[in-house]
Amino acid sequence: MSAIALGDAIPPVKLADADGATIDLASLKGAPLIVYFYPKADTPGCTVEAQDFTRLSPDFAHLGAHVVAVSRDAPQKLCKFRDKYGLTVRLASDEDGAVCEAFGTWVEKTNYGRTYMGIERSTFLFGADGKLAKLWRKVRVKGHAEAVLEAAKAL
Repeated sequence: MSAIALGDAIPPVKLADADGATIDLASLKGAPLIVYFYPKADTPGCTVEAQDFTRLSPDFAHLGAHVVAVSRDAPQKLCKFRDKYGLTVRLASDEDGAVCEAFGTWVEKTNYGRTYMGIERSTFLFGADGKLAKLWRKVRVKGHAEAVLEAAKAL
């Protein structure tokens, strides 16, 4: 796992969003940035998390904060996921896993005795200065978006 830590700068990475447009995370410096990683689009926990961040989108926008949700799903799948649930969170594709590696979210997981590699549900909050202000690892979905919003307000 990469050693991204509090105070580190936004990694210089680029992603494709659900519409295929490029997102350069470092170019979002100047405003708070929330980057959250989720395992797979259109699965129960990931859907609830995206809906929670969507519900709070006006509050994040009021703070001037950008929210980018990252999975390894293809942009076409993200587009279907967004449209199916009316999501307003910007969904980003990391098909090759380079961004997951940069953030240290591609980890070994175990489920029902089976070990495999997958995305650790994690959230990173960067301040307007582009430095990591807070991070959450092994996120539990319930109440998480609200906790991130409160932390963003405190910046």
